[in-house]
Amino acid sequence: MPQEIERKFLVTGDYKSQAYAQSHIVQGYISSARGKTVRVRIRDTKGYLTIKGAANASGTSRYEWEKEIPLNEAEDLMQLCEPGVIDKTRYLVRSGKHTFEVDEFYGENAGLVVAEVELSAENESFDKPDFIGQEVTGDVRYYNSQLMKHPFTTWE
Repeated sequence: MPQEIERKFLVTGDYKSQAYAQSHIVQGYISSARGKTVRVRIRDTKGYLTIKGAANASGTSRYEWEKEIPLNEAEDLMQLCEPGVIDKTRYLVRSGKHTFEVDEFYGENAGLVVAEVELSAENESFDKPDFIGQEVTGDVRYYNSQLMKHPFTTWE
């Protein structure tokens, strides 16, 4: 069963000057139930369907299945999604042998910038870029499926 192992951090410094690529992402959720999400994503001109399972106790690892689908099918599936949408630009930044995905959010999540790094094991070491701030791995408020329901700009 495919596992996603990642750690998530708030971003506190300049990352754009270090990015080697960027893409625009819009995504919605057919199901955002905790522990079993079904996501539709449009990344630039490609569509994706993703199913994620529940995270382990630390929030670091969970089941993830993803398939690329035709753009027109992704656009059609977006019409079936729950209310709310995630709109962001993703920047890719290399650090050592890893790539950090830095997401700058828009709309109701404007002002939030989060970086994730995918690992091959939960205890794998990695080089943190200088823009990495507080770790928020396992904090469900920062899950995209939760940001759709409880946007960053509404937090107190």
